[in-house]
Amino acid sequence: MARLLVVEDNPQNLKLAQLLLQRAGHTVSTAIDGESGLAQARTERPDVVLMDVQMPGIDGLAATRMLKGDASTAGIKVIALTALAMKGDAERILAAGCDAYLAKPFQYTELVAVVDKVLA
Repeated sequence: MARLLVVEDNPQNLKLAQLLLQRAGHTVSTAIDGESGLAQARTERPDVVLMDVQMPGIDGLAATRMLKGDASTAGIKVIALTALAMKGDAERILAAGCDAYLAKPFQYTELVAVVDKVLA
């Protein structure tokens, strides 16, 4: 199916997303912070990056802005994975360049559906 990169600083959330996405038939690589996620996205050129928003160092929105601001990675789709579900958060996430977002905790069907949507 697709090549995905999951960037998540919580080891349990990272493993869960990886397993669910592999079960859906995708090839999945992982990164534990924004800096390594940026480096991997630049070298691996995945179809989609699933990006945690709140990470130490380079947060997910800053990393997304860097990806989208670079001509060589601007076409990579980014899905924000976030615990931020307050009014205005969706607008802020999409304004940073994310193509979609998914609030945590998420269900398997929601995760697969949002990945399928951005790949379509």
